[in-house]
Amino acid sequence: MDAITGFFYVFAAILVFAALRVITAGNAVHAALYLVLSFFSASALWMLLEAEFLAISLVLVYVGAVMVLFLFVVMMVDVNMDKVRAGFWKNLPVAAIVGSLIAFQMSVVLLRGFWDPNMETPEQASNNTLALGKLLYTEYLYPFEVAALILLVAMVAAIALTLRKRKDTKGQVPSDQVRVKSADRVKLVSMPADLDRKQTKSDTAGNTNSGRQA
Repeated sequence: MDAITGFFYVFAAILVFAALRVITAGNAVHAALYLVLSFFSASALWMLLEAEFLAISLVLVYVGAVMVLFLFVVMMVDVNMDKVRAGFWKNLPVAAIVGSLIAFQMSVVLLRGFWDPNMETPEQASNNTLALGKLLYTEYLYPFEVAALILLVAMVAAIALTLRKRKDTKGQVPSDQVRVKSADRVKLVSMPADLDRKQTKSDTAGNTNSGRQA
């Protein structure tokens, strides 16, 4: 057994253990952390299979974005695990059927390589990331741009729907700040000199102080 096979069995064992702990952990935060571990283990297996693009996508998208959001939601919301586990045995038959179908499909896909081990795959012919990039930006360029445009519209729509103007907050208007002039900010006022009144007040204050000292 070579080193790659050994690493495969190690990461596969960690993945199976982490997946079991996701559904058996008593704490929701611990279950989410075990799910992060399972994602990293699956990413390592994909790296061993030379699927670099899938591996880095799994780490960046699921571990870096989705799981962080899950952890924030789980820690902010007080999840009652007793209520969550209340329908476990009732939903077990449906879950078993779905899990069996998924296992059957994965076994068919994986056993195909054992049936024809001499079959040359695109990953063996060249770098799969390079081949995927060439295919994505040549043959599927327009669908890729349409998908990007749809995601952009969805993001802008989500921001527009959730953005509400509050009345108790104050903000600045950049357009008004750009159009401002010095004449609008500084106002020069011409006032007449009132030296006689000031002199009279100073003489009165001096006489009062001298009277107090006497």
